[in-house]
Amino acid sequence: MKTASETTHRLHIKDMSCAGCVDTVQRTLSSVSGVKSAEVNFADKTATVTGEVSPDTLVSAVGGAGYTASVLKGEDSESEKESEEAELYRDLLKRTIISGVLAAFIVVVSMTGILPALDTAAGRLSWGAVSLLTLFVLIYGGGRFFKGALKSFRNHSANMDTLVAIGTGVAWAYSTFVVLFPGAVGDLAGHLYFETAAIIIALIDLGGALEMRARGKTSEAIKRLIGLKPRTARVVRGGAETDVPISEVVPGDVVRVRPGEKIPVDGVITDGSSQVDESMLTGEPMPAEKGAGDEVVGGTINKSGSFLFRATRVGEETALARIIEMVRKAQNSKPAIGRLADRVSGIFVPSVLLAAVFTLLAWFNFGPEPRLTYMLVTAIAVLIIACPCALGLATPISVMVGVGKAAEHGVLIRNGDALQQAGRLTAIVLDKTGTITQGRPVVTAVEPLGGTSEEDVLSLAAGLEAGSEHPLAEAVLEAAKIKGGAPREVTSFEAVSGHGVKAVYDGKTVLLGNRKLMVDNGVTLGEGEARLEELSRTGKTVVFLASGGALAGLIGISDPLKPDSKEAVERLKKMGLKVIMLTGDNRVTAGAVAKETGIDEFIAEVLPDGKSDEISKLRANGEIVGMVGDGINDAPALAGADVGFAIGSGTDVAIESADITLMRGSLHGVADAIKISNATVRNIKENLFGAFAYNTLAIPVAAGVLFPFTGMLLDPIIAGAAMALSSFTVVTNANRLRWFKP
Repeated sequence: MKTASETTHRLHIKDMSCAGCVDTVQRTLSSVSGVKSAEVNFADKTATVTGEVSPDTLVSAVGGAGYTASVLKGEDSESEKESEEAELYRDLLKRTIISGVLAAFIVVVSMTGILPALDTAAGRLSWGAVSLLTLFVLIYGGGRFFKGALKSFRNHSANMDTLVAIGTGVAWAYSTFVVLFPGAVGDLAGHLYFETAAIIIALIDLGGALEMRARGKTSEAIKRLIGLKPRTARVVRGGAETDVPISEVVPGDVVRVRPGEKIPVDGVITDGSSQVDESMLTGEPMPAEKGAGDEVVGGTINKSGSFLFRATRVGEETALARIIEMVRKAQNSKPAIGRLADRVSGIFVPSVLLAAVFTLLAWFNFGPEPRLTYMLVTAIAVLIIACPCALGLATPISVMVGVGKAAEHGVLIRNGDALQQAGRLTAIVLDKTGTITQGRPVVTAVEPLGGTSEEDVLSLAAGLEAGSEHPLAEAVLEAAKIKGGAPREVTSFEAVSGHGVKAVYDGKTVLLGNRKLMVDNGVTLGEGEARLEELSRTGKTVVFLASGGALAGLIGISDPLKPDSKEAVERLKKMGLKVIMLTGDNRVTAGAVAKETGIDEFIAEVLPDGKSDEISKLRANGEIVGMVGDGINDAPALAGADVGFAIGSGTDVAIESADITLMRGSLHGVADAIKISNATVRNIKENLFGAFAYNTLAIPVAAGVLFPFTGMLLDPIIAGAAMALSSFTVVTNANRLRWFKP
């Protein structure tokens, strides 16, 4: 839990090249005094740091570790980061093309025998020129690897840059030595590796460019959310409407929104009505009807009418800004499955260096002639083929896409653990009010008696309830308004605590309330008794209306199901989940709702503080439990579950109160979250398996383990191509999630 004095900072780490860099940067940031937590995302090249520490201190610490960091604050810095990465991609592509053309030329002159032999002056001069050309490729196309390796060396660590720099550097240095001193190596004078060094650099640059291009697509969900933010707002000030930058809107401003415009900030409609498209925030395709008193959310689109609204939340306090921040945090977090890769990555590069040394010694002691050639080829191949990039990208790249995909469907996932746990759930516990039902009473039955009409019953009941703020009173007034019955004017109004109200209308005493109010005032219920029992069995609350001592009618009020609750419950059951309803309501009402929705098990009459006890009992019985509630009243139960799902509009505390927030308030969001969780975790496992399997198989093959059986050695150029493609493969596999439809 973040304290009031703690702040969260986001940094752009510009020159991380592999999982080893992530480990170094994360250890550096975590060791800074005042830092509570630090998460480094290799896929996004960012770090999220929470604690009592200044951003300048963090930037300085990262710089001391040999990396370049800048603070990300606001959308301008985000745009700057995107521009920098786009420029880096263009620069890398240019270097790839130039290095590739020069490397191809070096391959041609090296392999075709068109250059003179080394034992002639012309040959040494020609091959010297090839050495200089290769050196240019290493510096121009691969300079970043050598700079990165030097930084790592100064910080007593090693990373992917170290492997590439040593591999290509040794190939060039050995070949140049042979050119300068051909007699020093005897018969090996003909074995030069300029083309190997040049081609490896070109291939790795190509792989990096492809990876960067594919990786840019993983954050499209965030880009779309940011794109929802309008730049200006039409504010009414001094009786005139003026367009002002969005940053100048303050709470209390009255804002005009015209048809087709984006709503600039959060607020409450004061005049007018419209239909508002909230699909990008909630995933709900149908526009929502909005009128005076209704809340509107910044970033949503006004479809039809023009209206005025009063701004309530602006800047970083708007629902959209909070959603963007939550998605970013979730994308930067790591699920438990990803921490294995982190632990392996921390020791991976040193292990590869040891493997290269072991390979050298093995070929020196046991290899056939020409030993020096075999030693060099195998050691370079081992260094080049190892790919900590694929290992480091396997988890964060999938989490980024999975969390973004969930956000597109109105499901806000708070952290990586929730993303992983959602797919493991065995039981779903549903609160009733506001989760399965709409959360507001509605008149669902009106039965006039004794010669009265439905309009008479509703208009008289509305007159009695006109001054009340009770939810049942609101339901009666709304029903009377719809049916066209104006509230009757009553006198001598008296509230009877816990039972109803009493008044006088047209010279007669009128009563509106429960059965006890009727009995206490001598009203004969007659057929009303039977109707009371029948309506109660269906989960309705029954209100009696009496006039002049005679029963005039009864009104059935209930909290109706959400239109898709029954379908969503059936979907959850088909997914193999045990669905349980947990409510504080009475058993009769709870039973009626459970029967209507197809829920087989329910627990009724549970006090709010008892809900978390019920969750604990289920977990003690071995269930992995998801709790779905409104995010406020159910906070203890949500916190006690393995995964808490908050049903909320996204404009209140629901965004902050649970592991996963369902923006559109539909139980289908629970099923969507579980489906996305399963798909994301499966994708992570595919990536991790691919990365582990690649390195497990590739390194021994590069070391020459097949040579005694097949006489085959892995060409370092092939190793370079494989290494370059492995990261691209991981990123491409993660991007498949972008097309997933829950």
